[in-house]
Amino acid sequence: MTTVEIIALAFSLSLDCFAVSLALSASGYLNDKRAAFRISFHFGLFQSLMPIAGWSVGAQIEPYIASFDHWIAFALLSFVAIRMALASKEVPSTEPSKDPSRGWTLVTLSTATSIDALAVGLGLAALGIEVWYPSVIIGCVTMLVSMFAIAGGRRARRSLGSHAQILGAVVLLIIALKVVIVHGV
Repeated sequence: MTTVEIIALAFSLSLDCFAVSLALSASGYLNDKRAAFRISFHFGLFQSLMPIAGWSVGAQIEPYIASFDHWIAFALLSFVAIRMALASKEVPSTEPSKDPSRGWTLVTLSTATSIDALAVGLGLAALGIEVWYPSVIIGCVTMLVSMFAIAGGRRARRSLGSHAQILGAVVLLIIALKVVIVHGV
């Protein structure tokens, strides 16, 4: 996987965090710089750790699936893309009653927005790609994207969230198709 592909993957994975950060900021919950940093940092951290967790599990089973691993990566990336596209159509949940950048709300948001990265880690293991470099890129890109979304949240409002998720889904599908094409269908 090239650096450009890793960055594209990182951007598509970060779009859930973008949408959540944008919505929280547009709702007025992240006016405090510390709250904005906590959300951005934890989104990046969780997005960085989840591929490592997925890859660790996937590396154990890779010798058994080597003959069809590209199809597994295709299926996982396609699943993530479809899930992102469907999530873009969901009605946003009610506003949180307390500071979402603290406690279990922060952990829940960070986990929920990084589940897709776990599947990507499994896909990387299936392809025999080391996870360390991609996970650092994914974490850094997610943190920066979240900071950008928070900064623009008050102006952009909620309308960008669903469009951003659809764009992320399209990028993931393109990467999934490339994986299958490169491995000779």
